[in-house]
Amino acid sequence: MAAENRLWGQKRIQAELAGLGFQVSARTVAKYMRVCRSRDPTGTWREFLTRHSSDIWACDFFCVPTVLFQTLHVFFVIRLANREILHVEVTRHPTASWVAQQIVECCAWDRAPPRFLIHDRDSRYGVGFDRRMRGLGIRQVRTPFRSPRANAVAERWVRSARSECFDHLIVFSEANLRRVLSAYVTYSYNRWQPHRSLGQAAPCGEAMSLQQQACRKIAAAPVLGGLHHIYRAAA
Repeated sequence: MAAENRLWGQKRIQAELAGLGFQVSARTVAKYMRVCRSRDPTGTWREFLTRHSSDIWACDFFCVPTVLFQTLHVFFVIRLANREILHVEVTRHPTASWVAQQIVECCAWDRAPPRFLIHDRDSRYGVGFDRRMRGLGIRQVRTPFRSPRANAVAERWVRSARSECFDHLIVFSEANLRRVLSAYVTYSYNRWQPHRSLGQAAPCGEAMSLQQQACRKIAAAPVLGGLHHIYRAAA
């Protein structure tokens, strides 16, 4: 009980044991609690993410060079619970006010703000960004320096975007990059790409019916000029 319920004290565990028919003193409970419970009562980072995944978003930047060697900055927001990309936008000059506005746009009328927002300690998350997050009631969780694993879900999506998209395409302009991101995020990643952490389901994909599973004719639709394909049951 002490190992599985870190917030329970000796009196609470004594009461639970009494309800199960075990009469022990609180001092006896405290003695065994010291053996099975570690000194850190807050749990691990993995336990925190598992417990609050439905209330956690993560955001980050990555850079994409154009054919003329211009650097474009891609900002995205991802939901940890189902790996859904909630928002993605491109800019040449990211500022704290611009980043704060992206979070506001991500919190649409049908999407409540998260409880926690994970991001690194980039200077682009400045004073204006902090003020806007407090206004939305979002608590910021800043990752330690040089610790990409602390924001592993966002970092994993950056790797997927590079290996599955930008390593095989040439970006010509900011507008071209927006079109590529829209096609990749909307049609390939969120709705069709299977994720092992979700049991091979897509973040926003529909459950496959038994009739679709038994279908023998498959139709393929190209995405990103044939770089990827979407497969559906043929009519």
